[in-house]
Amino acid sequence: FDSFFSEKLLHDQDRLSAAIRLLEEKGMTAMEVLPPPKGVDIDEEEYVPQPLKVVKTTRFGDDRDRPLLKTNGEPTYFAADVAYHFDKLSRGYRRLIDVWGADHGGYISRMKAVVAAMGGELEVILFQLVNLMKDGQPYRMSKRAANFVTLRELLETAGPDATRVFFLLRRSDMALDFDLGLAQKRDNTNPVFYVQYGHARCAAILRRAREEKGVEPRWDPEAMGALQLPEEIDLIKRILQFPELIAHAAAALEPHKVVFYLQETIAQFHGYYTKYKKTERVISGDERKTAARLYLIWAVKQTLANALAVLGVSAPERMDAPAAEED
Repeated sequence: FDSFFSEKLLHDQDRLSAAIRLLEEKGMTAMEVLPPPKGVDIDEEEYVPQPLKVVKTTRFGDDRDRPLLKTNGEPTYFAADVAYHFDKLSRGYRRLIDVWGADHGGYISRMKAVVAAMGGELEVILFQLVNLMKDGQPYRMSKRAANFVTLRELLETAGPDATRVFFLLRRSDMALDFDLGLAQKRDNTNPVFYVQYGHARCAAILRRAREEKGVEPRWDPEAMGALQLPEEIDLIKRILQFPELIAHAAAALEPHKVVFYLQETIAQFHGYYTKYKKTERVISGDERKTAARLYLIWAVKQTLANALAVLGVSAPERMDAPAAEED
């Protein structure tokens, strides 16, 4: 899965030749004379059509067959993409998923066609371009003339946790304003901090129970009946929804659903804890309620950790509370 390589490596290993052999064996190549490329300023009187080796992508819904080699014998840009996807297929994968920028939408049909010709299935997720903001205003991270920011720069400034979550705060087909100022905040307005602090808060409650009372969370069916508050029932329902949520998000290729789930779950937890921390404390003189609530806190903590792990985001055991929040 985590296999990264450059286009140069594909050429060094001659993966294109292997891909062409596979396509030839399947009867999916031909020598054809193609019309001039679309969108290129060519003098039709001077244009000399020549037969080129092509993939018969029209058999799979493309609007024209696509050349693999230029007239001088060099591979086309399309050929490099063919070799890239062939490498995935040759490693035993059949369902391929590409994530592209929205400006590559016109390329989808030809790539789906050639992957189908090689015996695979390609799905493409298009992401809208990202606008970099800081405190609600357009922001440039450097004084260079280029009008783009590399992901490396963003990771170095915002950190990997914030970068991962912020990119999933919207559906892939919705424009995203990445607010660098918000990503760097250490308070509950930062959605990443808000969730991670919830996990750390759960860890602190369990730690306090262990250190002060010598009590560990454990499953006690009889004690669980003590969970009667509406907020406790709602939290139990949300925890039980998690496996189905993960399955649905994976099947639909919609990881943002995990972020939404985290935001909604942690909001419920913070609301529950804040509302009852003076009246219905987790750790109290009632052993039955304490046992039930400690197990509920453990279940919330574990669910948050599992969801964050799916996103590749850390789940800290200790964090400083936001300045505006009392312990």
